[in-house]
Amino acid sequence: MYQIDFKNPVSIYFLGIGGISMSGLAEVLHQAGFQVSGSDWHASAITQALEEKGIRVYYGESRIHISDDIDCAVLTAAVHEDNEEFQAIREKKIPYLSRAELLGQIMRNYKMPIAISGTHGKTTTTSMVSEILLHADVDPTLSIGGILKTIGGNIRVGKSGYFVTEACEYTNSFLSFFPRVGIILNVEEDHMDFFQDLNDIRNSFRKFAQLLPADGCLIINGDIENYEEITEGLACRVITYGFGENCDYHATEILHCEQTHSCFTLHGPDGTSRHFTLKVPGDHNISNAMAAIALSDFLGIASDITMEGLAAFHGTDRRFEYKGSICGVTVIDDYAHHPTEITATLKAARDYPHKTLWCVFQPHTYTRTKAFLQDFAKALCLADRVVLADIYAARETDTLGISSGTLQEEIHKLGHNCDYFSTFDEIENFLLENCTMGDVLITMGAGDVLKIGENLLGI
Repeated sequence: MYQIDFKNPVSIYFLGIGGISMSGLAEVLHQAGFQVSGSDWHASAITQALEEKGIRVYYGESRIHISDDIDCAVLTAAVHEDNEEFQAIREKKIPYLSRAELLGQIMRNYKMPIAISGTHGKTTTTSMVSEILLHADVDPTLSIGGILKTIGGNIRVGKSGYFVTEACEYTNSFLSFFPRVGIILNVEEDHMDFFQDLNDIRNSFRKFAQLLPADGCLIINGDIENYEEITEGLACRVITYGFGENCDYHATEILHCEQTHSCFTLHGPDGTSRHFTLKVPGDHNISNAMAAIALSDFLGIASDITMEGLAAFHGTDRRFEYKGSICGVTVIDDYAHHPTEITATLKAARDYPHKTLWCVFQPHTYTRTKAFLQDFAKALCLADRVVLADIYAARETDTLGISSGTLQEEIHKLGHNCDYFSTFDEIENFLLENCTMGDVLITMGAGDVLKIGENLLGI
């Protein structure tokens, strides 16, 4: 495998440079002195920002973009064998890496690479950790799967040995990483178009944990069922956190305030107790915060700085994000696209002042919708009114005979009200006619459902 060496910057070409993760990695290498270029199908705010930094971006797909002086190429999973640029790369025998492989290679150039994994909560926890490290003035390099307002984007390039990134289990991509510290937030069924079953997923996280060196550390949610199967025999230090008293870090005296704040007392392994206040709602965010605090303690960051960092965190884009208000209706957007995430978000929303809680849900992929059909229906019933949009196909085509109408039927079987419209215009008109002052409206899903709320607000 090609090795990225920061001491020897070379020419790197990105196929799909406009993606949020690929663009971040391109920026890291650019600031490290590499000659970076790449291509994408269309211009965007991301590609324009890269060009302003001096990175050459080509638009469209053409083999003429692949020059002989390229030392290594980086590919996204969306690049297939028939891609002209990929064909030219292979013909010229140019070494190439996947996005995950490149990220792993970059990690090897830092003294303290930190990888945050889990079925849910990666972006939020990575953002919490980022706020703490920024308040600690350790000048970290950060790679986040969402937009963190504090850094004005999803990437920050620092000059210290700290590197923080999300670690996704899909296609086992995080097994290409080289972390010194790893976090496992939760392990549940997801990405069933790749994994066989939950045991297959647990085995993947076990392999991730085994990547950690003897002088490293695994921070794992002790509420994961039989988590010891993942940690057994590891050479590194293992720290647990959770809501059970048997965990090294556990929370009590939990309080959710109407202002979407969460308060709790955290008991640590040294017997001390500390009180924390978060600016984000829900038990799931308390769990995320416990992981961030355990990491902060392991890194030796002072407790008051950890508290300041967490208090400064107001959420990332598309994570219970307040979008605005129209005619007394509060509009919130959330990225939740798995039954567990939906449950956590809607439970948090029920603590938010409201008359009627509306949820406009856009299912994400046919395989996920079919795999969790009944679980989706049960989770969505936590909202007072449910409105469904068509399934966001993403990388898939409909070969499973599943639709949002199928999900609507499941919700009706549970005796709950649910409406389904095939266009955003129909949904927006329905909401305008039926939402009233004091209601809370959440647009929810990993696709483009946020446009509904933004269209209503005129933003």
